[in-house]
Amino acid sequence: MAFKFIHTADWQIGKPFGQVPGDAGAELRLQRIRTVEVIARQAREQAVDAVLVAGDAFDANTVSNRTIEQTMEALRAFPGPWIFLPGNHDAAESHSVWTRLRAMTVPGNVVIADEPAPIDLWNGRAVVLPAPLRRRREVRDLTQWFDTAASPDGALRIGLAHGSLANRLPGSSEASNEIAEDRASRAALHYLALGDWHGSLLEIANRTYYAGTPEPDRHKANAAGHVHLVAIDGGTDPMRVERVAVGRFNWVQLDVELLDGTCGPLVDAVETLTANPRDTVLTLRLTGSISLAERRRLNGLRERWDARFHHLDVDDTRLFDEPTADDLDAIDTAGFVRLAVDRLKAKALDPADPERHAARMALRMVYLDHLGQEG
Repeated sequence: MAFKFIHTADWQIGKPFGQVPGDAGAELRLQRIRTVEVIARQAREQAVDAVLVAGDAFDANTVSNRTIEQTMEALRAFPGPWIFLPGNHDAAESHSVWTRLRAMTVPGNVVIADEPAPIDLWNGRAVVLPAPLRRRREVRDLTQWFDTAASPDGALRIGLAHGSLANRLPGSSEASNEIAEDRASRAALHYLALGDWHGSLLEIANRTYYAGTPEPDRHKANAAGHVHLVAIDGGTDPMRVERVAVGRFNWVQLDVELLDGTCGPLVDAVETLTANPRDTVLTLRLTGSISLAERRRLNGLRERWDARFHHLDVDDTRLFDEPTADDLDAIDTAGFVRLAVDRLKAKALDPADPERHAARMALRMVYLDHLGQEG
C-alpha cells in the first residue's frame, strides 16, 4: 500500500511585504494563510497520510499569537498529521513560535518536530527523520544523524530538513545550513523533503526535493506556488512526485526598453498580461528615452494600471526625457518664463551640457504643468 504525503515548505506566515503598502500588502499577508487552507483541502481530497512542512512555516519567531492561531485554524480541513520542522526563520530557540504554540491549545494532529528523533505515526509503515534548526545558522550538517537512525524493518524512511544542498542549490539560499548532496543515499532515504529555496524542484539530487513556497512572494521564474504530492510504494514501483498548484498571486517583472520615444512597446508588453490582473503583482523596469507628450501619456497609463493590477511598481530612473520639437512648441509661454524655457531647451538639447538631464526634468515639469492648466 502506497504511503502518500504532501511536501511543502517556506510558508513564511506573517511576512510583512513592506514594499507593498496599504490594502494590497495586507491582502498579500492574508493570502499566505488562505493558501494554507488550500493545502489542507488538497490533503483531504488526496487522502494523504501526512503533510510535511520542511521549515519556515512562520516568517519570524516574533509573529503575533493571533497569526499563530489563524494558521492553526487554516489546517482544519485535513485531520491527519501535520509535521512542522523549525527552519531558519522560525528556529527552535529557547523562546520561539513553537514554545508559544505549545502554551496554546495545539491541535492534536499537529506535530512539532523540534527534536532530532524518528517520528513514527503509521505503525511502522513510514518514519520521518527531522533535522530541526535551533538557530538561524548552523555550522554543521544536522542531517548527519539520519545515516545511523534506526527504523522498523520495511518502513519507508523520509528525511525532513531545511537548508542548502551542497553543490546543488540553484541561486542563493536564505541560510548557510549546508546539507550533504548525497544524504538521501547515505541514509537510505526514500525521499528527502527540503525547505529554504523558494522554488519548486523535482529531484535536485537523488531522491531529494525542494517544494518551494506555496504562495509566490518575489519576481522569480522558479515554479513557486506549488506543493509536492508524493506517493511511495516501497517496492519496485517508482516513486511518484506530482507538482500541485496552490498559489494565488503571480509576481511579474517586465524589463522594457523604449527606443522610439513612445510608450508603444510598454503598452504591448503590459497588455499581454490579461489573465487575472487583480492577482498580479507587477513591476516595470523602464529604460531608454521618451518624449514629453509620451511621458504625459505614460502618467495616465500608470494610473490606469495601478487600478487594474493588485500592485504596480514602476522603476523609471533609467528612462530619460527626450523633448521633441513638438513638445517644445507646445509650451506656449511669454516674457520671463519664455526666456527660462528657451534656456532649458538649449541645455536639454546639448549633449555636452552637464546639466542636460536636470534641464529635461525641468522641461517635463513645465510641460505637464502647462498642459494641465490648459485642460
